[in-house]
Amino acid sequence: MPVLVDFWASWCNPCQMLMPIVTRLAEEYQGKFHLVKVNSDEQQALAGQYGVRSLPTLKLFRHGQVVEEIMGAQPEQVLRQLLDQYVAVEENPLVSQAHDLVQQGQLGEARELMTQALEAEPNNQQIMMDLIRLTVMMQDHETAESMIQALPMELRDTPDINELKAQIQFAKIITDSPEPAILENNISNDAGDLASRYQLAAWRVLEGEYEAALNQLLEIMKKDRSWQDEAGRKGILSVFDMIPGQTELVGKYRRQMFNLLH
Repeated sequence: MPVLVDFWASWCNPCQMLMPIVTRLAEEYQGKFHLVKVNSDEQQALAGQYGVRSLPTLKLFRHGQVVEEIMGAQPEQVLRQLLDQYVAVEENPLVSQAHDLVQQGQLGEARELMTQALEAEPNNQQIMMDLIRLTVMMQDHETAESMIQALPMELRDTPDINELKAQIQFAKIITDSPEPAILENNISNDAGDLASRYQLAAWRVLEGEYEAALNQLLEIMKKDRSWQDEAGRKGILSVFDMIPGQTELVGKYRRQMFNLLH
């Protein structure tokens, strides 16, 4: 069984932030891993034996050997991903059924099952994340935003949540928007029609055409950096939140944005 060792000290503020997170995870995983808390001031020899140089430090042991190490306070999602590599997690059958229904396009029925699963496991953050994603898929943006606000503080700024927040933002932009073909025609007739560019960028994001969206947002910056409270720049950053793995594309447009700003 995996053993997660938390090296901490009473004077260490990041340690105090991390401890309730690992404690909650230990309770949620219900004995699928052991949590050990080591006060490094009281156990200096032990901390030295395992090469602890900064606090907090987490070390994950399997079969008596350190297999993973994390230094510093980390978001819960990072710790969960680490644990899930070594812990056998049984998926709630309601969640499995909900995922099947999503594949079949039955989103309403899927959300009902996912809600029941969360009621049975209210501390299961993964089910909460799945339910938020499903709510966004159903375009129930107000409910999704409320659910995000209800998340623990350390989860509200994770890459997954930032992606969902960006998706909600762009979906709101195209509410009552003309179709992309009409917006393109508007821009052809008036290159300075920034509202049409902004709406077209949102359409392109939701279609997965991120570079086309970035081009429109960059044009907005070129023509009027301050338009709608810097909507062009902020839109570009929101797209970056949605494509964190596409480093080449992000780097290309980050450089262009930087050149415009400076």
